[in-house]
Amino acid sequence: MATIKSYTDIEQSKKLAEILPLESADMCYPKDAFEYNYAKEPVCHYSGIGLAHPCWSLAALLSVLPEIQGGKPIIDLDDNYITYPHMSDLYTKADNLVDACVAMIEKLHELKML
Repeated sequence: MATIKSYTDIEQSKKLAEILPLESADMCYPKDAFEYNYAKEPVCHYSGIGLAHPCWSLAALLSVLPEIQGGKPIIDLDDNYITYPHMSDLYTKADNLVDACVAMIEKLHELKML
């Protein structure tokens, strides 16, 4: 059975912190989690202070995905993919929805559509 992932891991959080507004994060990792790269559970509030690093829950990631050409993203819960209607090149699939969202956000950022 596949593991359910509820929030971004440390590496994903580092990448997203360069792309997304930090205010969009709804969780955080302790400061030393980034420095020593250990998998510590994030806490459920991100205040933007220097003692923590942002982390995004699945809900926060989904809320960041924009409408494009009037179409909301199509999210398949069974196969863990995200796509946009009428845009076949905007498609991501992963082992879980958190990874699929991160991949879509990175793709939208590269295309300057975020």
